[in-house]
Amino acid sequence: MTARLAASALLALTLGACAYLQPEEKLPPPPQAPGVELTKMQNGRFIAFVGQPRQHTPPFLDVPDTNFAVLRSWYDNKTNQAAHQLYVEDSYYGGPFLWNGVRDADNKPLKFIPISRNQISCERGCAYADEFAAELSEDYLRAHPDGLALTFTSSDGKNLAVKMPADLVAAQLAAVDTVRGVAARDGATPPAIGATVPAPPGR
Repeated sequence: MTARLAASALLALTLGACAYLQPEEKLPPPPQAPGVELTKMQNGRFIAFVGQPRQHTPPFLDVPDTNFAVLRSWYDNKTNQAAHQLYVEDSYYGGPFLWNGVRDADNKPLKFIPISRNQISCERGCAYADEFAAELSEDYLRAHPDGLALTFTSSDGKNLAVKMPADLVAAQLAAVDTVRGVAARDGATPPAIGATVPAPPGR
């Protein structure tokens, strides 16, 4: 997995003052969730999860770690809450495309999260590498055990269909459930009434 993906996936939850949390220690994946990478942050208060990446289109110019999607999550051991995203990297010639929306297979709009744009080269026409995500509630993930089918949209007419199969959704939730179970066993603070998890920031 690229350093860029790891850095992006380990961005901290913003807690009021927008302080960034730094990755501290890699943890072994739970047996129920092979392939999900876990990283401890802020003395173990937060755990970041990165699932297995899936190609949404062929790699750009055959370059590895391009044109893929991956589930990523952040778990707060103190509140017992988790935040989730479907993260996308899209590299292409032309554009740049103005990504601004996402909907699911039922045409339900989800929260779109812009992250970054990098200009790769303009020697033979401009090429770009865009990063963006869809915010996913845990209830939404659990309501889609057969997998996810999302379509990202741009204001200039480009659509990008992204699918995440059932086994990777199940692995992501199993990893979070394992950590949540350990936290409960070790006496984590229960969530306050009405508590919400701050959304992970863009880059």
